[in-house]
Amino acid sequence: MVSFDRLRRVAGVLGELCRGELNRALRPAADGEAVRAREIRRALEDLGPFYIKLGQMLATRPDIVSPTVIEELENLNDHVTPLPFAEFEPVLAADLGPEWKEHFQDVDMLEPVGTASLAQVYRVTLRDGSPGVVKVQRPDVAGTVREDMALLRKAARLVGSSAPRLNAVVDVDAMLGVLFDAMRPELDFTAEAANMRQAREAVREFPTLHVPRVVLATPRVLVQSLAPGRSVRELEPGELPVGLRKAIGTDLLAFQFRGFFVSRMFHADPHPGNIFVDEEGRATLIDWGMVGRVDRRTSKMIMLVLMNLARNDGHGLAKAWTELGHATPWADVPAFAADMAALTPRIAQASLAELNFGVTLTSVLQQSTRRGIKTNPVISVLGKSFANMEGSVRFLAPELSVTEVFAAQLGRMLLDLSKEALAPGNAARSLVELMLVADSVTEQARSVTGDLADREFTLRVGQHGPPQRRSRASRVRDGLLGAAAAAWLLRNRR
Repeated sequence: MVSFDRLRRVAGVLGELCRGELNRALRPAADGEAVRAREIRRALEDLGPFYIKLGQMLATRPDIVSPTVIEELENLNDHVTPLPFAEFEPVLAADLGPEWKEHFQDVDMLEPVGTASLAQVYRVTLRDGSPGVVKVQRPDVAGTVREDMALLRKAARLVGSSAPRLNAVVDVDAMLGVLFDAMRPELDFTAEAANMRQAREAVREFPTLHVPRVVLATPRVLVQSLAPGRSVRELEPGELPVGLRKAIGTDLLAFQFRGFFVSRMFHADPHPGNIFVDEEGRATLIDWGMVGRVDRRTSKMIMLVLMNLARNDGHGLAKAWTELGHATPWADVPAFAADMAALTPRIAQASLAELNFGVTLTSVLQQSTRRGIKTNPVISVLGKSFANMEGSVRFLAPELSVTEVFAAQLGRMLLDLSKEALAPGNAARSLVELMLVADSVTEQARSVTGDLADREFTLRVGQHGPPQRRSRASRVRDGLLGAAAAAWLLRNRR
């Protein structure tokens, strides 16, 4: 339920935007687009955390907003005027009890080390004497964010019903749903703590990476160990050896890839302010409130997209991207394949210094939308995550090539996926699916034989066939991937 006060606030800010647009229409100016972009960015910041996250996601969608607006939205920040500590004491008392100070040896109440529209972070000394931080949610902010979610969902459904052709290509409601799922742990710190514990396990195999330890978590209070060092953007050029910088950057990209394709859970906001590096060359990833998750099939299709990029195969990329989403009845798939064939040579071997890989990857959206191909909604959060991670790594090792790191990690990821596929429950399911596919192929062969006999044979290709046929093709692909992974595993065991 959206309160009248919040509705009035949102309507007021949007009204100001409309008045500015009307003034520009009446008095055109050379810098009109730049002014419009700044006003949009300021309005989103003014409306608070949910709209800021929405703007950050839109910054990866060139199929929805203009390049000028994208450039301005990339400047969105979530830094607000800090509230006095006294405003947060009732939250601490409610969640930790009246004697909340007993959880710490000391609390620095004078100045927060982090300030955002959802929470403030204060340095503490933990009971064992080690340094830590306490993250406290701003009073009543969760209710405001949930109201914004409800309001935006209604607006998205209105857009979908009034512009069905646009909605067929850009499913705004589904895109918002992915964003909501990613943001919900930011409203409940027990969920963020669970994300951190999972990430701490996943990061163990990367020698240069670390995730803070959770000490205590309630829905509105999170106590954790201190991330040593400072943001990667603050590192001086000669502060760490080049080899160590490259090792950290490689581990960060590899960790992100494993999140996309193996654990299927990834940090959705790894911007430079959320990655700290200490003097010993250890990178700590903080702020696990916004986490993306991807299902098994989508993960495999995204892997196939990157495999085709690494192989400089534009037509293969177009095919995988189309199957990842959906081709509308008016889609021009051959033209999209030609677009990708022209794009991939510029990406395949480029380093981060030569090319903004994340933005280039999400710019595929612009071409796919123009050609009538609906994109999987998870791409919005995944694209934001990848662009942020790439920007962070660029501060450390701009000479790294994203596709080369991916290619180097591919064998190990396939090995892990093969273990997953060969697990008892999954192996049985894969076998049943392959048996069903075999039966289906036999039935289709009989049907084709009958059609030939009756001289009524029709060949169907492309993405316009019935959904059930694409599902069978997907099962065949999954079966082949599982077989390839199993062969890889057996070869390595020898």
